[in-house]
Amino acid sequence: MRKRLMSMLLVFGMIFSFSACGGTGAQSTTQSSDPTAEQETTAVPTETAEEPATQESGSENFRIGIVTGSYSQSEDDRRGAEAFQEKYGADQVTLLIYPDNFTEEMDTTIQMILDLADDPDMKAIIVNQAVDGTTEAFRQVREKRPDILLIAGEAYEDFSEIGPVSDLVVNCDFVNRGYLIIYTAHELGCDTFVHISFPRHMDYETVARRVAVMEAACEEFGMKFVTLEAPDPTTEVGVPGAQSYILEHVPEWADQYGPNTAYFCTNDAHTEPLIKKLLECGGYFIEADLPSPMMGYPGALDLDLTKDAGDFDKMLTTVEDAVVANGGADRFGTWKYSYGYTVSAGLAEHARNVILGESELTDINDLAKAYRVFSPEADWNGAKYTDAATGEKTENTILIYQDTYIFGNPGHYMGTTKIEVPEKYFTIQ
Repeated sequence: MRKRLMSMLLVFGMIFSFSACGGTGAQSTTQSSDPTAEQETTAVPTETAEEPATQESGSENFRIGIVTGSYSQSEDDRRGAEAFQEKYGADQVTLLIYPDNFTEEMDTTIQMILDLADDPDMKAIIVNQAVDGTTEAFRQVREKRPDILLIAGEAYEDFSEIGPVSDLVVNCDFVNRGYLIIYTAHELGCDTFVHISFPRHMDYETVARRVAVMEAACEEFGMKFVTLEAPDPTTEVGVPGAQSYILEHVPEWADQYGPNTAYFCTNDAHTEPLIKKLLECGGYFIEADLPSPMMGYPGALDLDLTKDAGDFDKMLTTVEDAVVANGGADRFGTWKYSYGYTVSAGLAEHARNVILGESELTDINDLAKAYRVFSPEADWNGAKYTDAATGEKTENTILIYQDTYIFGNPGHYMGTTKIEVPEKYFTIQ
């Protein structure tokens, strides 16, 4: 009965034309001469935009597929997918997990994404994080089922490759954050910044560009910039070996670089041991690669947040109390709302709205509307990506970021979404 009622309401709504939503928002932080983002970085408004043009869907009898990493590799992504499934039901939402060793099992990743397209009711596929193989999987799905919306969250492969086969790509803003993480470290009194990664990640444009921005920002603020290599968890050492390496080496790094050093790692699996040892040995951790109160902190502090999963007010308070109790006040930070959680659930919500004709796929305001279902108080900023090599704006690729929260007594936001990043950083490669 409910489905018939919703269908009737949808039909009645389609009798009246919805007004199209133009542009990407009125509030903005100006970024001129910017080859990696729009001329204006759109500060996502709290109010939602006017109703966009509709797209016929017929009914709500469709399914959405969400593919994420495992709990060990990207717990937040998985929990966000589960939150969306809990909201709409397993009959409307299919969840899959790609292999932990996805670089060696790319064919498995491709096949599981492709298998979703065998379901005639499947109308959208979201992959978060969109690891190696997602581009090829989307290409094959596109040939097989051109009616399915294909959405990549936090794409690993170059935008020039995954963009053309996706309907939408949404990534964390690696340019603005490259500057703002260093800015925050400097504001907190750091004199050194240590970047921890490995060759596979450094081959990604998003990571390499961010490192270049970080290094230049360190020079501007008079800070020492250090790059360190740690084992890739997708290699034969696995997650346990990669984490053991971090646990073993943080004490010597702390001795070598001193207490006023901020650390950053590009891999989720490295985050927990890094936080754990920095709390013991001294040092700063501004935020994770994909920030969240659940990213690294529960394991590092031996916290069980499962009962509060999805309640970010409670989780933030619990983590903050533990950080302060362990001497980490004013040295450790995060985003209030998990990036990975919000991307999994928010992109699925956005896809659903588009299928129902309630949103436009590449409108930032409509994307923000869906994200705020799962991050109601978040202060986001974002812009459409522009290819640095060609200078052309990519309509279906959006970069976003959230304000940084530093744990303390009391904690505080850094106001990073209001900071204007100097123009020169958008030409650094």
